[in-house]
Amino acid sequence: MSANLAILQQNLDQISGRIEAACHRSGRDRSDVQVIAVTKYARTEWVRELIRLGWTTLGEARPQQLVQRAEEFRDDSDLPDVHWHLIGHLQRNKVRPVLPIVEVIHSVDSLRLLDRIEFMADELQTRPKVLLEINIAEDSAKDGFSVDALIDEWPKLVERSSWQLDGLMTMAPHTDDETQIRKTFAALRTLRDRLREQTPDEPILHELSMGMSGDFEIAIEEGATMIRIGSALYEGLDR
Repeated sequence: MSANLAILQQNLDQISGRIEAACHRSGRDRSDVQVIAVTKYARTEWVRELIRLGWTTLGEARPQQLVQRAEEFRDDSDLPDVHWHLIGHLQRNKVRPVLPIVEVIHSVDSLRLLDRIEFMADELQTRPKVLLEINIAEDSAKDGFSVDALIDEWPKLVERSSWQLDGLMTMAPHTDDETQIRKTFAALRTLRDRLREQTPDEPILHELSMGMSGDFEIAIEEGATMIRIGSALYEGLDR
């Protein structure tokens, strides 16, 4: 086993242990939490080893990079199938190449983007799973729906059928204040519950995508069903 592969395996084991512990603390089953292994800054050989080790749900932040990586690994017959998630900003002119590849789009941040996804989904005869990105903290530097805007548009959104409204996504503020981070994640869960109460007959909003390498344990404790882990996977690898 190469040094890099040994380090990668050690990182994966440590992350798995931390997830198990967070689930135990919050009384949750480990199977309730899905890890999206983020490949944004990863070298190709690292991603290939991740896939070989069974981490086949991958998240890419850049649409063009996602398309390129998907093509590369799809042609490798020695690897199992990869399940791609887009976790970064999606421009409307990038929707067409992305839709046939991704299983979930985490970062749907506007009605205009939803309109484009709906149009292209009809044309391509696909029905993508989407998560609505919520700017819980109302940070002007971040994308996403405000809570008030989403509540106002909610009755119209649930009437659409060209995509599956699978859940909500948010990012915590850049702070070391764990109380503030926890408050953000709890607010997303509360919003999800509120929207569900408004549409009790709709089988929607199964997922809460929140938590990254620095805060995924708090996210799990506050109800995350998807966590997006990147840098913690590759710590110590020879760059």
